[in-house]
Amino acid sequence: MKFTKMEGLGNDYIYINCFQERVEHPRELAVGFSDRHFGIGADGIILIKPSEIADFCMDMYNADGSQAEMCGNGIRCVGKYVYDYGLTDKEQISVETLAGIKYLDLTVEKGKVTLVTVDMGMPILQAAEIPVVSDREQVVDAPIVINDCEYRMTCVSMGNPHAVVFVDNVQEFPLEAVGPLFEHHKVFPNRINAEFIEIINDTEVNMRVWERGTGETLACGTGACASTVACILNHRTKDAITLHLLGGDLKVKWDRDANKVYMTGPARVVFDGEIDEEYSAELSGTGKD
Repeated sequence: MKFTKMEGLGNDYIYINCFQERVEHPRELAVGFSDRHFGIGADGIILIKPSEIADFCMDMYNADGSQAEMCGNGIRCVGKYVYDYGLTDKEQISVETLAGIKYLDLTVEKGKVTLVTVDMGMPILQAAEIPVVSDREQVVDAPIVINDCEYRMTCVSMGNPHAVVFVDNVQEFPLEAVGPLFEHHKVFPNRINAEFIEIINDTEVNMRVWERGTGETLACGTGACASTVACILNHRTKDAITLHLLGGDLKVKWDRDANKVYMTGPARVVFDGEIDEEYSAELSGTGKD
């Protein structure tokens, strides 16, 4: 099976061109392929498929095999893949996801995509739709108790659920201990992605993220978008900001007149490869004993 490993700010996925390859057990494959010792190593897999309602379909699975609705870094890489590998010659494309159709503008230099701007659509703020269990219609600056410590969270869905928390020093924050407790807290029926934000000024923030099904990653595009919305709702920043993530920078703007969030960032091919079919079946747990 042929694959391409790509990354957006260090958020790395294994991309499989399903115009050419057939994937029968994506959940199991995601677990095996994502293993950084016995597999290829990644935060998950993304399948690029035909779509009846958009130019392409993006079907993604986390490293633990759970299916995800959307990934901002992942979809930028989809845009680069389909252009650079000749599946399209358009610089504006649409991609079907479980979070709806997303629209991408590709910046092309010397025949290759260097930057991708994604129309991430409208942020979802209603608690029931995120979902988060709350007596509030919108969860903005709301308390949550984790290990006897109260945090203030703002919850936003960008097609997948996020809880954003402001902290004084994100570098020293005990993310490995606190992140899993947020992810599996009882108020989040579908689990949660948790972002921890340190405000630098009204146009810049530092961010770390705990992604459900994966753990801490170097970047999260939907998380950056949700964090931007949370910053604005809490009157912490302007409407367009730069987010400094462990893997690099993202620029995000919430156009409140149109109620749309736009994200701009890089995408990069790490390498192309081919994995033996027998070993692929062994990694996915579908091989014969």
